Amino acid sequence: MNTRSRSTLFLIEQLIVIAVFAICAAACARILTSAYFSSRDSRDMSNAILVAESSAESFKATGGDTRKVAELLGGVNGTVNGNAAAIIYYDRQWTVCGFDDAYYRLVLVNEGLDSGFVYLLSGSLKVEMLTGEEILAFPVAVRGRAG
Repeated sequence: MNTRSRSTLFLIEQLIVIAVFAICAAACARILTSAYFSSRDSRDMSNAILVAESSAESFKATGGDTRKVAELLGGVNGTVNGNAAAIIYYDRQWTVCGFDDAYYRLVLVNEGLDSGFVYLLSGSLKVEMLTGEEILAFPVAVRGRAG
């Protein structure tokens, strides 16, 4: 009978050790998952900033011509709310691609011209996932002299 109670205690001890190990493993899995998604979001933001900066500089260099921006960056011409737009698609590795392989989209919209002696051609730039989740958005503008 003494042997039986020792083996029962041993089994209970092993069950407790397994339960503690399972709890620790679950906590580690949650931490690793959180780190993965945080890293992915950070990578997406960094890449979105790079492509947005390149697009904004192209917008400035072309004088706000979205057709030329699309041509320079490998995108397509389009319209958004009746305004001319350059739309550039990127795959999961942030390489310019066509719509069929796209995972991300950059939309640069030319929103119009304030005329006068000094003009301001304004637009908006948005980088998003094709699912609609916005990563980055900000206004862009080109200043210069009219005429």
